[in-house]
Formats: sequence, structure tokens, C-alpha cells
Amino acid sequence: MTITDIHTHHLDAAHAVIAVSPQQFAPQPGLYYAVGLHPWWLDDATPVQLSLLEQVATHPQVVAIGETGLDGLRGPSLEVQRRWLEHHVRVAINVQKPLVVHMVRTAQPLIDTLRRAMAGRHLDVIVHGMRGNAQVAAMLLKAGFCLSYGQHFNPQALLATPRDRLFIETDDAPITIQQVAKEVAHALGMSHDDVMTLVADNAARVLVGQ
Repeated sequence: MTITDIHTHHLDAAHAVIAVSPQQFAPQPGLYYAVGLHPWWLDDATPVQLSLLEQVATHPQVVAIGETGLDGLRGPSLEVQRRWLEHHVRVAINVQKPLVVHMVRTAQPLIDTLRRAMAGRHLDVIVHGMRGNAQVAAMLLKAGFCLSYGQHFNPQALLATPRDRLFIETDDAPITIQQVAKEVAHALGMSHDDVMTLVADNAARVLVGQ
């Protein structure tokens, strides 16, 4: 498996981790998935959906759990979002797969919630769509998280991210991962090919079974 795009919503994306809800999960040959309940849509979330998440999380084409997380601008209350984030942490630890996290203006609450939910247990956490500044990046990196950068990013935050904890993504943008890699490479003073190799190596190390 070679994965260069750690997070996308394009359902036919190759070499990518495709984010879907448990109800949407319909694995296609040769594709890989992250399954979770997005924090925007938790008002209608039910225990049945949690049970379905627990079931599909064990599927071999599910390589991560998420996206889950905290959004300070959209979705239900942060308390509701925290509760579901904790459920996702438990599932991810149980199946020993990394967690893909959505974060909007909630860096410290996210860190606090994850630290409490993990309770000293190991879990690889990837904060996707990282747009925060270098100070926010430093907080997340100190907590041990990996950071994934997409079409829009803060160059100083990118430069502050250790190479072994760096990912790139397309999310739902109408761009290719090669375009993202080109922008990231320019900011880092690397070649496009070297960025693609770097993120593929990181994905192979962090994702289960690689």
C-alpha cells in the first residue's frame, strides 16, 4: 500500500484515506478508509451508529478512525462533541488504529479531551486540515500529535512540524494531492518527489499493518 493523501472525501481516491461515516462505508477494492462521525453532524448521532462504527472499525480496509474532533464554530455543543470524541478514542485504541481529528479553534480543549480519554495509553493522532499558526502547531506537537496540511496552511506552522510527523491531504477541495505536495515542497524548500516520498513513508509507519 502507498498512501500519500491522508484525508479526503473523494470516494474514488486512490493512494488515499477516504473519510466516510459508518453508514457510508462500502469498501471498494484497493481503497482505504477512515470511518467516523463528523462533529458537525452529531445532533442526530445514536448508539446504533456507535455500534456500527465499532463493527466496521475492524475491517481490514479501515486504516484509521475518524474524522472526529471538536469544532468551536459549527455543530452541537462542545460537550456533545467531547463525548463522541471520547467514544472514537475508545474504538481507535481497541482496534489499534490511528485517530484522524478535526479541530477548529479548539486546540487546548482537544488536547485536554484526548489526554483524558487516552489515559496514558498509546494512540497515534493526526490533526487533519491544519491551518493554525506556529504557536498552535507547537501545542499540538508537544501533545504528541501528527499534523496534516492541505490546500491552505500557515507556512510557519508547516516549517515547525517535524518531518516524521508531517502529512498532506486534499480533504474536500477540488485539487490533487500532487498540487498540495507542490505547495508544501515550495514552503519547505524540498522537491515535490521528496515530499511525496516523505508522506508515503510516514503513512506506512503510522497506519496499521504497514
